[in-house]
Amino acid sequence: MEICPTVKNILLLDSDGKRVAVKYYCDDWPTNSAKEAFERAVFSKTHKANARTEAEITLLENTVVVYKFVQDLHFFVTGSEDENELILFQVLQGFFDAVGLLLSGNVDKQEALQHLDVILLCFDEIIDGGLILEIDANVIAGKVASNSIDSGAPLSEQTLSQALATAREHLTRSLLK
Repeated sequence: MEICPTVKNILLLDSDGKRVAVKYYCDDWPTNSAKEAFERAVFSKTHKANARTEAEITLLENTVVVYKFVQDLHFFVTGSEDENELILFQVLQGFFDAVGLLLSGNVDKQEALQHLDVILLCFDEIIDGGLILEIDANVIAGKVASNSIDSGAPLSEQTLSQALATAREHLTRSLLK
C-alpha cells in the first residue's frame, strides 16, 4: 500500500457515457481503446444509480469508483482497490463543487463543453501525476479562475500548459524582432 493517496483517473462523461473530459494518471489502460472500454464499463455499471444527491461508491476491475451525477453530466474519480474511499470522495466532491462554482451553477454538458479549458485546469489543480494536490473547491476554483484570466502571472503560479504558452509567446516575439 502506498503512503500517499493516489488517483487513477478523473472522468467526466455525459448521460450517454460519452467523454466530455478525462484524465488518466496511471498505465492500467495503455491504449485509447482500453481507456474507452473502461469508461463504457464504468458508465454501464453506474448509470442506473441515483447518485444525484449523494456520491456513490462501487468496485470495478479492482478499481474503486466514486461518482456523482448532475443534470446530464457524470463525475467519476477512481483509485486502486486498497485506496481510501473517503479520500477519493473528497477529491470527487472538490472537483464537483469547483466545476459548479466556475460554471456559476450551470453544470450541464453544453456549459462544460463551452468551458472545457476551465475543467481541464481543474484537473491540473486537483491532481498532479496521480498525487492529490488540492480538494478545497474554493481554492481550486480560485486558482483556475486566476489562471484563466491572468496570463501575466509569474511562471511559478502558472500551470504547465500556461507556462509553455507564455514561453512560446516570448520565443516568438524574440524571433520576430
